[in-house]
Amino acid sequence: MKRFMTAVALVGAVVLAPVSARAQAVEKDIVETAVAAGTFNTLAKALTVAGLVETLKGTGPFTVFAPTDAAFAKIPPAALQALLADKAKLTAVLTYHVVAGSVMAAQVVGLSEAATVQGSKVAIKVVGGKVMLNGTTTVTATDIKAKNGVIHVIDTVLMPPASMSGMKH
Repeated sequence: MKRFMTAVALVGAVVLAPVSARAQAVEKDIVETAVAAGTFNTLAKALTVAGLVETLKGTGPFTVFAPTDAAFAKIPPAALQALLADKAKLTAVLTYHVVAGSVMAAQVVGLSEAATVQGSKVAIKVVGGKVMLNGTTTVTATDIKAKNGVIHVIDTVLMPPASMSGMKH
């Protein structure tokens, strides 16, 4: 356990789920794993509205940078409602959180960017021992395994670059 915690500390992550819960998560897909955690209700609602639940229940593998309910709460309520009402924009935002393949934390820290399913790239940098996405989003938990990929928890909703939203499929 000490070795595991040291490895987690090296990538600047905070373990939010007990090891036993994480081991059980491998039986579930990404969506089931996120729903079971209880801190991704807004993400689950957004995935349902965008029609992406079945995709993320698919074979994959996928890497999902999953914003918590607290991350979605940082978006002003009117802006969040507008986003949920605009399926095309919502889909672009959600697919900007997904990378094809299963990219574990040990790999993430060695990257400077990752191509998202949305088509744009997300910038990755380790700052002060923490993994940062696009300079402002912190990865707070890593390597939550699911049977079709991996989830890394983030503290802020990522927004794709305006020039790229909806341009690439």
